[in-house]
Amino acid sequence: MTAWREVEKAEPGFAQRVRGLFDARRHKTIATLRADGSPRISGIEATFEGGELTFGSMPNARKGADLRRDPRFALHSATVDPVEGSEAQWPGEAKISGQAICAGPTTDGPGGELFHAHITEVVHTHLNERATMLVVEWGTPTHGLRRVERK
Repeated sequence: MTAWREVEKAEPGFAQRVRGLFDARRHKTIATLRADGSPRISGIEATFEGGELTFGSMPNARKGADLRRDPRFALHSATVDPVEGSEAQWPGEAKISGQAICAGPTTDGPGGELFHAHITEVVHTHLNERATMLVVEWGTPTHGLRRVERK
């Protein structure tokens, strides 16, 4: 697992595109695992600070309880639809998955917990320059950056 700074160091252009998608909108979506193993989707805010991807959980929130019990998560950037006629300009969407490590109480707002992401995978899905193919780029600490195009 790795910190965000290591993704930036290994693949700076890729990391910049992914971070741009996450920073473009305030709200993201996080998937956690309930006690019975079923998925839970929640809205969340996430930030990149000091080379780390961090996010919080309000007091008594279910997502925080999920992450303390099973730290696996998947975080999804906000999504926007491609504009008809300008599909090639669509920036795409980004996903980051890994494990959330509780860093203690939040220092601002109404309380809650702060989590640091230990990243296992980063994905950027977008269209090629002619908007004729879906492009999936993904990176892992073990295999580096890979790319596939699909019709």
